[in-house]
Amino acid sequence: MDLNTNSLMPDMKKVLIIDDEKDLGVILKKFFTKKKFEVYVSHTIEDGMKVLEEVMPDYIFLDNNLPDGSGWGQTEYILSKYPKTDSNLISAYHVPKTSATNFRILEKPITIEELNKLFC
Repeated sequence: MDLNTNSLMPDMKKVLIIDDEKDLGVILKKFFTKKKFEVYVSHTIEDGMKVLEEVMPDYIFLDNNLPDGSGWGQTEYILSKYPKTDSNLISAYHVPKTSATNFRILEKPITIEELNKLFC
């Protein structure tokens, strides 16, 4: 678990990234840090759920295929317990299209251009 090293300012938006691909975590952390977000990175569901409870992020990026199970299996829990959190499900595998409005599905590789469209 990689906790944020930024000063914890109350007006900063918080992002939680739960993904076992360390390179993607670094890239997303750099992207959001430049935009003045507090960024937290976890590499397992277990650690990610602990951070989620502790920091209650504004945004979550949740990978599907994690070492300790299916990240997407936590979606219903996250949506019900943290309805104000903007949920972004990510996967390198072909992802189903959905018209759901309470979460977004992003297919890897995620590009900076795609992130800029969502977070400018």
